[in-house]
Amino acid sequence: MAREIDEAWIDEAIDRYKRVEGLRADFDRAVAAHQVSVHSPDQSIEIVVTAAGDIVDVRVHGGLRQRDQAEFSRQLRAVVTSATEAARWAREKLHAEVFGSLHPLEGR
Repeated sequence: MAREIDEAWIDEAIDRYKRVEGLRADFDRAVAAHQVSVHSPDQSIEIVVTAAGDIVDVRVHGGLRQRDQAEFSRQLRAVVTSATEAARWAREKLHAEVFGSLHPLEGR
């Protein structure tokens, strides 16, 4: 049995595809531009990371000469881990903001 082509559903699907592509471009721009700043547990190291996970800046507060190398390494690992988690959190938040209004395309 032949099925009729639902032109309205096809038009709706095409419009939705175009909207999703536009939202995806908005999301990609937001992820690249949004920055999050995190600090090591002792506040001595700050990392600025984009929602894409790119490290933009690393700031060390205080002098380096008096620091214990092992402790500095622990603080650095901790802040890098925090930066990774912050980037993931920022991506998820941006995704919800950008794509949250999309509703499933109703099948006909």
